[in-house]
Amino acid sequence: MKETFIIAEIAQAHDGSLGLAHSYIDAVAKTGCNAIKFQTHIAAAESSSEEPFRVNFSYEDKTRFDYWKRMEFTLKQWKEIKAHCTEVGLEFISSPFSNTAVDLLEEVGVERYKVGSGEVNNFVLLEKIIQTGKPIIISSGMSSYEELDKTVAFLKNRNAKYSILQCTTAYPTAPKQFGFNVLKELKDRYNVSVGFSDHSSSIEASIAAVALGADVLEFHVVFNKEMFGPDAKASLNFMETEQLVKAVRNIKEALNSPIDKNENSNFNELKQIFEKSLAVNKHLPKGHLITFSDLETKKPKGFGILASDYKDVIGKELNKDLNQWDFLNFGDLKE
Repeated sequence: MKETFIIAEIAQAHDGSLGLAHSYIDAVAKTGCNAIKFQTHIAAAESSSEEPFRVNFSYEDKTRFDYWKRMEFTLKQWKEIKAHCTEVGLEFISSPFSNTAVDLLEEVGVERYKVGSGEVNNFVLLEKIIQTGKPIIISSGMSSYEELDKTVAFLKNRNAKYSILQCTTAYPTAPKQFGFNVLKELKDRYNVSVGFSDHSSSIEASIAAVALGADVLEFHVVFNKEMFGPDAKASLNFMETEQLVKAVRNIKEALNSPIDKNENSNFNELKQIFEKSLAVNKHLPKGHLITFSDLETKKPKGFGILASDYKDVIGKELNKDLNQWDFLNFGDLKE
């Protein structure tokens, strides 16, 4: 089993600040994540003045279009962001929200594409991405199986390389909304690599998802959950991110290291110490017939009859006196 691919999503946490975007790159690089993901918005190509706000969070943007405009970076800035990611050992990923954004990201040099939940049925955008020949990560957050079936058929017919993430589009996501059952359903239904896109603002959901078979993890990160922005309260801070990455690596190592319960020779020395021998719990005279109430078990193993063989001594007659706490051996019994 390969290592879990862990993606820390910045999305709009940089709030349009190039300096803050670079600060996030340095912070993510210290956590052990494999990749950092941005979103590439080109307002004129993807939005209009009619687009409503998902949540009321902005004090400076009169419209959602204005917000997307403020989130834009130039091609030169995107190239600098990508170069910084490479320098610190992170794969640069970005989700495009228009064909124009795909063209830009191709110039930047993105290695794979992430398609957000709202774009899964956008076959125009999918066609554009497929034409690049790059791997695609699909987020299934708002899609029914009927819709996903059509998207998967579209991808397969074009020989696209893709994986699918279970995602619940709720910010933050409550435990009853995690949908862990969908991980296996996606794998069984589409026979592809699956993952988990988390908005719970906690680490346990992603840890559990890995234990249940997720090959890819994606979650939002932010310096502080009280920061400005639509995703801050559904994000992890960097202390939580480090804890999550460490836990996921440990869980994956455990999953990659099956234990053979038929082979326990490595425990021979410990078994000798911790397992017990039969003993008697009171003074017993010669000729006494052993009952269960006479028995105790004491460490270590090998100084008396095995505790598991206690039934073999019930009703047997002692051929000698035994003191309280003496080990009991077959040589102490009449044949």
